[in-house]
Amino acid sequence: MRLEAITWDRMAERLAERISGLETADGSAWTRVGFDGAPAARPGDLAERVAEALRVRGRPSLVVGTEGFLRPASLRLEHGRRDEESYYSGWFDTGALWREVFGPLDPGGDGRVLPDLWDADTDRATRSPYVRLPSGAVLLMHGPLLLRHWFPFDLTVHLLLSPGALRRRTPEDGHWTLPAFARYETETDPAGTADVLVRADDPRHPAWNG
Repeated sequence: MRLEAITWDRMAERLAERISGLETADGSAWTRVGFDGAPAARPGDLAERVAEALRVRGRPSLVVGTEGFLRPASLRLEHGRRDEESYYSGWFDTGALWREVFGPLDPGGDGRVLPDLWDADTDRATRSPYVRLPSGAVLLMHGPLLLRHWFPFDLTVHLLLSPGALRRRTPEDGHWTLPAFARYETETDPAGTADVLVRADDPRHPAWNG
């Protein structure tokens, strides 16, 4: 696949333009965009840039990170702190994401979204207030392994790191997660599945197919 060099700011502007003209696949009043990538690729940074570009255009949005929807430690770490299968299949509370984020944004929903649910540091509920998104607002969700859950995104962006770059940019205490990302590449093919592909091996010089 041919990719072209671009700056992060220009990429955010181009994505905001595309999102502004996007029609939802199911007729929902809210556009749902997924930024998929390993933590080392920093998909949340791009989501925040796009949120700012949308704000300038007068389009409200909400950035939601899946790290705010971790399962409690008693469940997440049931098989140890470095269990690859748990990270791949049971680290995030996908049921809560469907219930608290995507359900309210279904056609006919009320737009009342919970921005986060669980604080991993305290291992307690965050007790964050709900946010009511007006009709026409955009959900910008970011996190790892997003494309394997069949979330109803209207646009997906995958930030790709080569295996070498992923290892270099992942802190050593996170290397135990690397097999999960290799499995994700094999089973889900996020680079081939996503609507937009961003190569982020060198964070100073991204390239994309947008």
